[in-house]
Amino acid sequence: MITYNTAALLFPAISLIMLAYTNRFLALAALVRSLHAKYLEHNKEGVLHGQIGNLRYRLQLLRHMQGMGVLSFITCIVCMYFIYLENALLAEICFALSLLFFAVSLLISFVEIQLSNKALELELSDMENDGDPSLVKYIKKTFDQRKRSTDARKK
Repeated sequence: MITYNTAALLFPAISLIMLAYTNRFLALAALVRSLHAKYLEHNKEGVLHGQIGNLRYRLQLLRHMQGMGVLSFITCIVCMYFIYLENALLAEICFALSLLFFAVSLLISFVEIQLSNKALELELSDMENDGDPSLVKYIKKTFDQRKRSTDARKK
């Protein structure tokens, strides 16, 4: 049997995740504005176009993440209403839907985080000037350079 306490457990979790999503949105908005200024200033090809496509997709994902979070919150509220009406079946269905929406929101967030990492790899490849967008290869190259300089000092 679902009680008020069971449903109420989701409220802080959903509120915190929505706050995190809002912060992601604000960070993406600042990044878009910065990228727009850089585009107007330099009109560079290549990395900027890759970043623009990445940002468009990330903004869509963020919209879906927030939508699923809101649906999770609404179904949790409806669940509490059905608990108040003492309709256990509908309360359980709404609680299950709320958990499902919350999980989908988190999965979409995971995909967005992966894309965010890809965007950082694009930035690193631009600074590297060899066009290789792999973060692992960048770290390996840096490690190899340090190792060579250490070996040269030993000689």
